[in-house]
Amino acid sequence: MNILWDFDGTLMDTYPSYTKMVKEASQSALQDEEIFALLKVSFGHAFSELGLSEDEIKHIKELERSLAPEDFKPFLGLREVLEAADMNVIMTHKERALAQAILEVNDLNQYFTEIVAIDDGYPRKPDPASYRYLHEKYRIDLAVGDRELDIIPAKKLGIQTCLFQNHEAEADYYVDDYREFFKKVLLLNKYQKQGNPEK
Repeated sequence: MNILWDFDGTLMDTYPSYTKMVKEASQSALQDEEIFALLKVSFGHAFSELGLSEDEIKHIKELERSLAPEDFKPFLGLREVLEAADMNVIMTHKERALAQAILEVNDLNQYFTEIVAIDDGYPRKPDPASYRYLHEKYRIDLAVGDRELDIIPAKKLGIQTCLFQNHEAEADYYVDDYREFFKKVLLLNKYQKQGNPEK
């Protein structure tokens, strides 16, 4: 199985840090859970809903750059899924150098064949251009993301989708813990290919 992965909130548990940064920069009275819910739609959505100024958004980006690769940790069970896949690629709005540094410090870089990052110039998700490039090159079987905008491009291209820790949009599969991935996704694909009606 060839898998296309989102980065933040899918491979790495980054939202607690981003929630803290947005709350600090915006001085918002919202609870962490409310800010988190806005970020799960998109960063642009959160910034708009919070009415952030350009200076506040700039401050958030400065706070992000102050994070070290060591501050980012993968979700439990992820490594086993990466090892089981035939091939893994990433499409992220993060800068390539930071994404690669985070993977390297977590000893995960060897699992990824290619990273498409924001510096490659593709339109931001949910535009399907970056997914189309990866699909044409690698024949992607499954796209995994934590937000609806991560799976919209895959749907447009006929790629199966999996939402991680999110049941708010329509996907082929839902996984809340990667330690359940083999039961909920890989085995389902195996049954379907063999024509087994059991799921």
